[in-house]
Amino acid sequence: MEECKICNMYDLSQTIAAEVFEGKTYPWEVLPEIGGFIKRLGATLDPEKFEKRGEDIWVAKSATVFDSAYLHGPLIIDENAEIRQCAFIRGNAIVGKDCVVGNSTELKNVILFNHVQVPHYNYVGDSILGYFSHMGAGSITSNVKSDKTLVVVKDKTEEIETGLKKFGAMLGNHVEVGCNSVLNPGTVICQNTNVYPLSPVRGVIPADSIYKTGGVIVRKN
Repeated sequence: MEECKICNMYDLSQTIAAEVFEGKTYPWEVLPEIGGFIKRLGATLDPEKFEKRGEDIWVAKSATVFDSAYLHGPLIIDENAEIRQCAFIRGNAIVGKDCVVGNSTELKNVILFNHVQVPHYNYVGDSILGYFSHMGAGSITSNVKSDKTLVVVKDKTEEIETGLKKFGAMLGNHVEVGCNSVLNPGTVICQNTNVYPLSPVRGVIPADSIYKTGGVIVRKN
């Protein structure tokens, strides 16, 4: 699963969380470490740029957080991010520079790289969203299998046991997810790929592809 490796999915210069990926091969290996990493990193942030807003919550002074948004730590909101009305951030979350977390969007145990947009009614849990990725209105990650078994990442020829019960989706750089799509547990969408609206997605979707209605995958020209 070469395309699923961190080095092929993400631009680590586009996140404040680059250090947590060090020594890892696949991005989901980071998920159990997000909370602890935020606590360590937060304590080192420049107080000229970040303010502490409660226990283990650091918000960039240039970020915009609407009064109706709910913030729970551990949490870092990086510079120029926008947290809109009634956003619900449950903790263990890193929101990158220039990100948009929209109205009624819920985040839990996630890393959003810089310029990510989850702007309307999204649920993003136990997931990593790469640089300039975007989830359309109502699209969500499903992070627990219905039978509660551990998540296995699968492509057409390989399977990797993750050892994780909770695993939403890994989105590479410049991934576009259409409105009201559901990313099933263990979904990996490699960079520069588009997903049609109303798609139930599972498994590994190759880079530079279009995921169409009915699960048809075509390569971009």
